[in-house]
Amino acid sequence: MKFKINDKVEVLDDALRGKVIDINGDQITIETTEGFMLQFHENELVGTNDEQSRLISTTDVKIADVLREKQGSKKPRSQRIKPKERNAPPMEVDLHIEKLVNSYRGMSNYDILTLQLDTAKRQIEFATRKRIQKIVFIHGVGEGVLKAELDFLLGRYDNLKFYDADYQKYGVGATEVYFFQNS
Repeated sequence: MKFKINDKVEVLDDALRGKVIDINGDQITIETTEGFMLQFHENELVGTNDEQSRLISTTDVKIADVLREKQGSKKPRSQRIKPKERNAPPMEVDLHIEKLVNSYRGMSNYDILTLQLDTAKRQIEFATRKRIQKIVFIHGVGEGVLKAELDFLLGRYDNLKFYDADYQKYGVGATEVYFFQNS
């Protein structure tokens, strides 16, 4: 193919583009899009059509121009709003007996456990009615009787799942309940 000065060309065996600036026999000098002057044999080059040359001209952008444009168009960063579920604090229910009654003198262990479980059941029903998504039951460590009974009570419900609450905040003495919201 015969090339003329200012023809847009690409190198066959390399990812180079440019325009013809000098022709000396079958040796053609091109200026690459990066600004380098390189010599090639005529059969190492291929001409590009108008569509390709338009693409080449749009890629002739200097990195400094791009960086300047990016720095000039910086907008103040807006605060990311967390989803409602992560933002809403969970409802906390402390099941320690001293938090539930003024005086528990004279109450047997059975009475105390029954009162704690009744409180937990009422809070679960309240959360279901009010469509509260999370409850944290603080039961303490102790002998583990209240936790076992609470796990048994929670296992009887279909619309929730429960697991140990955040260790950093509550330690090992709390259970978090997540309610599935039916549409």
